[in-house]
Amino acid sequence: MFRKIGWLLTLGGIISILGELLLLKLPTLRWPFDVSRELNWLHSGDSERPFLWFGWLAALLMVVCGVLLLRKFTRDFQFTPITQRRIDRFCSIKRGYRAFLIVIVLVLVASLDHLIVGNEPLLMKYDGSYYSPALQRYYDTDAAGKSVIFKGKHFGLSGDAAESKPDYRRLKKDFNNEGSDNWVLMPVIPYAPTQDTVTVPILELKTRDDGLLYHPNSMEPFSGLATKVYDLEDPGKMHLRYRYRQGLREGVVDGWDESRLRVYSAEYKKGALVSDKYTGEGSKQEFLSKNSSPLSKIYYAPSPPSVRMGHVLGTTPQGYDVLAYLFGGLQVNFKASIFYIPAIYTLGISIGLLMGFFGGVFDLVVQRLIEIFSNIPFLFVVIIVSSSVPISIKEKSGLGVIILILIVFGWMGMTYLMRTAALKEKARDYVAASRVIGCSTPRIIFKHILPNAVAILVTLVPFSISGLILGLTSLDYLGFGLPPKYATWGTLLKDGLQNISAPWLVSSAFVCLVCLLILVTFIGEAVREAFDPKKFTYYK
Repeated sequence: MFRKIGWLLTLGGIISILGELLLLKLPTLRWPFDVSRELNWLHSGDSERPFLWFGWLAALLMVVCGVLLLRKFTRDFQFTPITQRRIDRFCSIKRGYRAFLIVIVLVLVASLDHLIVGNEPLLMKYDGSYYSPALQRYYDTDAAGKSVIFKGKHFGLSGDAAESKPDYRRLKKDFNNEGSDNWVLMPVIPYAPTQDTVTVPILELKTRDDGLLYHPNSMEPFSGLATKVYDLEDPGKMHLRYRYRQGLREGVVDGWDESRLRVYSAEYKKGALVSDKYTGEGSKQEFLSKNSSPLSKIYYAPSPPSVRMGHVLGTTPQGYDVLAYLFGGLQVNFKASIFYIPAIYTLGISIGLLMGFFGGVFDLVVQRLIEIFSNIPFLFVVIIVSSSVPISIKEKSGLGVIILILIVFGWMGMTYLMRTAALKEKARDYVAASRVIGCSTPRIIFKHILPNAVAILVTLVPFSISGLILGLTSLDYLGFGLPPKYATWGTLLKDGLQNISAPWLVSSAFVCLVCLLILVTFIGEAVREAFDPKKFTYYK
């Protein structure tokens, strides 16, 4: 397993470097360079051609760590018998082992990034040429040799759309309507998790032979607002808006011209016209017969789930696709875990071992400080610190700021366990023998004492991940977490509770959160059971 991780890190680092050199936007592997590009303090040099030192450093560290793992765990490497029995014991606990496999699959799916969820095409053909906006960072170079990003003018768009990012979903629809050789291949979910307000979903209503207006899904007589719009891509540009009750027109009717001026009003009662008034240009009949869409129901955000409208789980109040938003939230949780877990374990293990090994004044002072911070409610402290960080820094640094805050206050819990392990192990004979043969203090601590505390560390990891997920969700729910450009499950829960008439928001976020926590808890229980020393110890 460790050799496979070594190969993954080595190949991942090499591919990340090649992707940056070839100007490719590779899924997940582009992240260090993107972060370095976004944050001023993580790159240097000219703003147009910056040196992304953080991205290069992260890619090189991946390669170095992968090579070290390959050298450490050679082909003939074998675990000790007790470690192998622990692994076998973990695999025999079906619930935890299956949960582990499911989480691995989720990690792999999340790592595919914009190949699964995104608003840029994986591949498209236009005027005989092939493009991949999802994977290409630039379209071409101009006369001055400067790289040019994809714009609407490159695909035949004019006006304001020519100088902005193309709406590839609309391009795909236009290409299909034209019947040309041009085509667009979008990701499985053709919406970005955030910053991608989808077109307002519209459901066309049907008029049956009996003259009643029906809902096409339920086949029940329609009650509510039925609207005709000038352009289905711009539902805000309405033509006529009727009110229906049990399939018949009932109440006030409103009408607007193409300049969005209200020029028509009428009143119906049980399907019969009572009165009407027209104040626009031309005749009333010309206005009513204008070319507009059929009578439709417009679902303004948040819109309900509908496979027909392309949103399986509906949309959020901001107009984002919920399924894409949930995917983005899953990625945020995994990214946070990658940085949070190594950081808190490095701090907690090092300080805990030093406290237990040296004892004395150092142990006393550090333990008193930890006790002071531990008695302050963790979430309140994080909220206070998070709220004191300027909005501008949060907007730029985003996830890094929140993770740093959580790391500062998240490492103290495990110091008690590591201190206890060090106090117990330093009295063993092998530590005394190590001192006699001249081993240095760092070697004794990290080469001899630490391996004997591995069982404690491994059993804590899944529960630390659960705590991180709950912490991020709580902060986002309370409004002290990540900025809006990040998709988070806590924000979706908050939006759902603020929109009680949209139960799909709360239910989707709650189900995803609970399912992920259950999976991680199952893994934690299985690991704790497998590494229980009583399973492999015989007392005489």
